[in-house]
Amino acid sequence: MINKIISYSIQHKFVVLLLLLVIIGGGLYSLHTINVDSTPDITNNQVQVITSSENLSTADIEQFVTYPVELAMSNLPGVQDVRSISRFGLSVVTVIFDDDMGTYRPRQLVQEKLSEVKEQIPAGFGTPEMGPITTGLGEIFQYTLVPKNNSQYSPQELRTIQDWIVKRQMAMIPGVVDVNSFGGSIKQYEISLSSERLNAMNVTMSEVFEALSRNNVNTGGAYIEKDHMANFIRGEGLVKSVDDINSIVVKNENDIPILIRDVAEEVKFGEQVRYGAFTQDGHEAVGGMILMLKGANSDKVVKEVKERMKSVQKSLPAGIVIKPFLDRSNLIERTTTTIARNLIEGALIVIFVLVVLLGNIRGGIITASVIPLALLFAFILMRLFGVWANLMSLGAIDFGIIVDGAVIIVEGITHKIESVVGKQTKLNQDMMDKISFESASTMMNSAFFGQLIILIVFTPILFLSGISGKMFQPMAYTFSFAILGAIILCLTYVPMVSSLLMRPSRNPDSRFAHFEQRLERFSSKIMNKIHALYEPILFFSLGHKKIILICAIALFAVTGITFSRMGGEFVPSLDEGDIAMQTFLRPGSSLSETIKREEEVERLLLKSFPEIKTVCARIGVADIPTDPMGFDYTDSFIILEKDMNKWTSAKSKEELIEKIKTKLSVLPGLNFSFSQPVELRFNELLTGIREDVAVKLYGDDLDKLNELGEKMVDIISKIKGAGDVSLERTSGLPQITVKYDHPKIAQYGLNIAKLNQYVSAAFAGSKAGVIFEGEKRFDMVIRLSQKERKSIDDLKNLYIDLPSGQLIPLKEVADISYQPGPMQISRDQASRRIYVGVNVRGRDVQSLVEEIQKKLDKELKLPAGYRITYGGEFQNLQDAKARLMIVMPIAMLLIFILLYFALKSVKQALMIYMAVPLAVIGGIFSLVLRGMPFSISAGVGFIVLFGVAVLNGLVLINRFNSLKEEDMTNVLDRIKQGTRERLRPILLTATAAMLGFLPMAVSSSSGAEVQRPLATVVIGGLFSATLLTLIIVPILYALEERIGKHYHHKNTAAAIASVILLIVPSTVHAQQPLSLDKAVQMALESYPSVKAARLEAKAQKQLKSSAWDIGATEISTGAEEKGKGNDAITTLISVRQNLDILGIGARSKYYNKQANVSDIQVKVAERELRREVSIDYGTAYVAHQRRLVYDELDSIYRDFEKAAKLRYETEATSKLEYLSAQNQARQIILTRQQAIQDEQIALKNLNRWLGENTSYTTDGSVAAMSTEAIRSSDLHPMLQLADERMKLADSKYKMEISEFFPKFFVEYGKQKIGSATGYYSYQAGISLPLFFGAQTGRTKFAKTQRDVARQNYDLQQRELTSRQSAATGQYEKWKTSLKYYFETALPLAKEQQQAAIQYYRKGATDYLGFIQNMKDATQIRLDYWNCYSEYLNTKFNLEYCY
Repeated sequence: MINKIISYSIQHKFVVLLLLLVIIGGGLYSLHTINVDSTPDITNNQVQVITSSENLSTADIEQFVTYPVELAMSNLPGVQDVRSISRFGLSVVTVIFDDDMGTYRPRQLVQEKLSEVKEQIPAGFGTPEMGPITTGLGEIFQYTLVPKNNSQYSPQELRTIQDWIVKRQMAMIPGVVDVNSFGGSIKQYEISLSSERLNAMNVTMSEVFEALSRNNVNTGGAYIEKDHMANFIRGEGLVKSVDDINSIVVKNENDIPILIRDVAEEVKFGEQVRYGAFTQDGHEAVGGMILMLKGANSDKVVKEVKERMKSVQKSLPAGIVIKPFLDRSNLIERTTTTIARNLIEGALIVIFVLVVLLGNIRGGIITASVIPLALLFAFILMRLFGVWANLMSLGAIDFGIIVDGAVIIVEGITHKIESVVGKQTKLNQDMMDKISFESASTMMNSAFFGQLIILIVFTPILFLSGISGKMFQPMAYTFSFAILGAIILCLTYVPMVSSLLMRPSRNPDSRFAHFEQRLERFSSKIMNKIHALYEPILFFSLGHKKIILICAIALFAVTGITFSRMGGEFVPSLDEGDIAMQTFLRPGSSLSETIKREEEVERLLLKSFPEIKTVCARIGVADIPTDPMGFDYTDSFIILEKDMNKWTSAKSKEELIEKIKTKLSVLPGLNFSFSQPVELRFNELLTGIREDVAVKLYGDDLDKLNELGEKMVDIISKIKGAGDVSLERTSGLPQITVKYDHPKIAQYGLNIAKLNQYVSAAFAGSKAGVIFEGEKRFDMVIRLSQKERKSIDDLKNLYIDLPSGQLIPLKEVADISYQPGPMQISRDQASRRIYVGVNVRGRDVQSLVEEIQKKLDKELKLPAGYRITYGGEFQNLQDAKARLMIVMPIAMLLIFILLYFALKSVKQALMIYMAVPLAVIGGIFSLVLRGMPFSISAGVGFIVLFGVAVLNGLVLINRFNSLKEEDMTNVLDRIKQGTRERLRPILLTATAAMLGFLPMAVSSSSGAEVQRPLATVVIGGLFSATLLTLIIVPILYALEERIGKHYHHKNTAAAIASVILLIVPSTVHAQQPLSLDKAVQMALESYPSVKAARLEAKAQKQLKSSAWDIGATEISTGAEEKGKGNDAITTLISVRQNLDILGIGARSKYYNKQANVSDIQVKVAERELRREVSIDYGTAYVAHQRRLVYDELDSIYRDFEKAAKLRYETEATSKLEYLSAQNQARQIILTRQQAIQDEQIALKNLNRWLGENTSYTTDGSVAAMSTEAIRSSDLHPMLQLADERMKLADSKYKMEISEFFPKFFVEYGKQKIGSATGYYSYQAGISLPLFFGAQTGRTKFAKTQRDVARQNYDLQQRELTSRQSAATGQYEKWKTSLKYYFETALPLAKEQQQAAIQYYRKGATDYLGFIQNMKDATQIRLDYWNCYSEYLNTKFNLEYCY
């Protein structure tokens, strides 16, 4: 198939040229229309449900709003997680769905649930709504309205311009989902009421509210026909000015109208109560944020936003300018510039290497031309498959890898031409076509499989999920598209154009020919020098194969140890060029205080650091509260000068941050945390956390959570590398709490709803209508004047009108006081939680979190029901690593399978596969040398590396095989010639691939942070893989060829098994030695029978309180003498309490005895478990010792067999003796295998007690035990159990007797006779059992059971005494035997064995004597261990059972 395609391409050159035109045209079109952004959008598929209720407290928001919404959303299909934040007046619930559900289906499901939830939320508590359809990359453009003269426009006027001019025009851009406004104040028409005037005029607030509502309406009156025209009637009653409001009549008093101006302190342009603010460069400002629709092209949308801004600017009042401070297009431009520069530099380096090492300009140009063509082909497929162009999709392309196939083909053609030109000076087109076909078809076999391996190795990356999948899948797609394009070009374009352009020059005296000749000589000179260095190393390695292989294995082992000690991080942070700083004030700080302190910070920063262009800060919530914040901290954006050559205060952003910290440390009462704008938003949307790492603490009690959180902060702050350690602010909100007195409210005839309405209207304001100014709409609200809203006393003295018309202050019906409340309640996974945020400084995430875990486990004790988890970047890292553990073995298995199909040999596939661990060596050491931790970028780099690394070995082995087919029988000659011929293409492909990544590895521009680990791994890995492949593969080939002559019949199953072991992570646990005490302890902690006994004891203790059941309470109602006109006696309510108090003592004793019995049962279970574990431990230890005996015998009999063979060969003994020796050696091998199996069985029996999936061995501690049995002086648990059961039976008997005792009852009732009330009734009585038969039977039964328990106790005591006496006898017997073996038999057996070996070697005894003496000595040793086993069993039985 491959040969046919190559042949067709060479014969139909015009068709190939048309293909090129299609690729170029389609690629250029796709390049200009593809979606572009700085980084992939890694935001999870989430929907925010936002509910605003400005006057509700945090606790009320959680109880009445957040919890119902959470509950409803939790049961939706495809929901991964639900988390929420409840703050004063605001609830934000984030529902995270599976990514495959798309964007709009989750919103449809949420909308359907919201219609049900709205019915569960009380009226006036807000309406839940979905947030905008945007993501972490959605905040594409942020701007401020800057007046040229600050005194010309107030913040309120600027906010009105933003809301009604800028926002409305910006919202109509395709791709813009919403515009969020922040800063300034929202204009209102405010009626500031005076309490004194209201009281004087005898007017209530509700009357004012109703008057305003009634006098601000329009109406219509159908129409009147006149003069053939329809004249429609319209009544205009809307208020249009402050004067109109002042003239509204509240009510008429004695025919005198009371107007609004009579009861109002002032009617004015007021402002809505502010819950947020915005500052810039030391003063308050007004701004907006463009939110992009999820999935829109950010580059295109930003351009359209900027175009629209120009037209909006013209419509603004004079003196106002729109100034952007965060523009996504700047970041896109910087990252795309980085990508373009790296790609161009990489391409130029690759071209230079190709030309120099090929020694042929035309060959270098042909190979280099594949680079832009493959890239254009990739652009076409990216547009077709919807892959965005960004830092990850384009940033990891290595042109050196892409041109690998072309390099191999062109080098083969060049080599073929050189060999042909030596015989024939002129080459016509037909001959060139033939040379091109032969070389391309020969070389494309290895090149095609090599490129196919690189293509296939990216496939597992496509199965990464979550954040890592969104991050690296674009790279896999783009690289695969480019490789696919390169494969197509290598099959079509490269052979065709080589046949046209690679023909030797017709004029050998031309300048070009002379230049090519000099270049060829220069290239040959370089290759000759390299070969002169390489050949001696190769021959030395072939002569010392074992040493070289051992060194390679040792180096790989060192690499593994080094990797285990490396730290880890998720993905290196992209340098956005700006700083996001959070400023924290003391909890509960007011909005005005926070604004003041933030302005102070901004002025200090601008004064101290010329690198800072502007500083903006958001406080509280914006118009669309997708990012709920409190008053006591700010989100500041420090916009920096992008040309770092102009910096004077610092040389890097990290240094600048440190200097900013130092400078701001002079400001008291402030703490700071630093991040980046987009990164901060990503972190918050993904996990609800803004910092790099979140230590989450889950529990129910907010006070306890805060207490534990403070301890966690104290512990974590002391750890090196933990920066900006801060506790989530959940407490300390100052509250004025109004607690209503329900009896007084009832006394005055009031209701809670009215009182709440008064409080809300007086202080927050109550909306009485809307006033229109053209298209603008402003609320008309009533509230008390500012001077009456300053202290708690104003709230206490708020007058409330009674139904009678009188007025009373609020304090008469409520207790009003200061009480601290929760500032924020965060929920996650249906539980309340608090977290400690940590930013990583100067170390990797993984090692920091591991140290935090150790410290918290050691120093923090959590109450029951509380737990700690770790989120943020660490959680992303763990998820991605778990996925890589699946993906990487799949990639490696695919590589091996493709190698097998390419070579049709498992052994040769394994040889080439050795390049994978060799590549790992260089990749890991390159990371270590550059001080980089392992990251997911590096992990993906390893996947890329594995595919590229095997290509060199494939080229080498293919040439060895072709030389073998050419009848070159000498293996060393084959290796020598093959390496000489393939050294150039191997160095070409490896050098091109390495140097193609070099610009990425050394780049320091924006976006290079993510590329550097990947490029570093590939460069370092390719270096070691190439170097070691040129040495290790020839060694393995030589060994395989030599061994293959003798072992052709061997099955390949072993080889396949070995590669599976290489690529699949081991799931077998290493066996760990364990002491007897530790084994017993582990069994007691984990074995189900003991756990069940403990739970039963716990249950019995919980039952003890039931002894105090005094009887049921009965409530009833009824009537007597009802009917026939009588005044019926009606019992309105009657309460009767039964009192069974005389039996409490007996019941209590019974339940206590039951609890005692269950406690003793726990002891019995533990003692039995100790015995079983000890016996199995002893059995496993003895089995191990027996196996050691057979190990030693196996070694001795192997030597015996060799000695017998030597004697037989020298005719010193007969063949019968030699055969007998062989037979004895085989018998020992069989017996040893049986001993090994016995040991494994014994270990399995031991491990069954220790938990699931455990694999422990004995550590020999049982051998060091005393030979004296340990007998407890305490009463045996079985005897204790019998004793307690006897006592339980006695208490049961007494409890049954107590059932004969009398029971009492008391009853009280409230009655009325007819319609007369005030009557009551009472009863008291006693109940006695008159019929004793049933209870007498139960009592007699209990008495008999007591007698049975006493007999059982006597029986148990006798049996224990008898068994103990027998066991003591057995123990003494085995103890005496053990002493005999230890002191007499074993030393003699050892001496007998040594003498037999020595005499046989000297010829002093024949083989029969040797065998007999060995059998006797061995049997004594085995008998000793049998005796030891019996001794241990008797000892453990005596210790634990009797």
